[in-house]
Amino acid sequence: MVPLALAFGGVPGGPELVIVLIIAVLLFGVPLVLVGGAVLYLTTRSDDGSEDGASGAGGPDAERIAELEAEVERLREKVDDGAHEEEGERA
Repeated sequence: MVPLALAFGGVPGGPELVIVLIIAVLLFGVPLVLVGGAVLYLTTRSDDGSEDGASGAGGPDAERIAELEAEVERLREKVDDGAHEEEGERA
């Protein structure tokens, strides 16, 4: 009687398993490491930017925000003055 294992070509042994493992690492391991590294890089990079703004260190953004807030306040005063003048004309 002939064993059935020979009909299927046998079970892969040492060298075949090593080749399959190398292919699996290349197909799945390398992309996972690259994606993980990119996520880590982007996470640390975004943290650096947010710390400057949260600590109030200043910089061009803080100066621009201060200018815009002053402009908004000036425009509010101008609108309030115009509303008071219209009320004075009606009375």
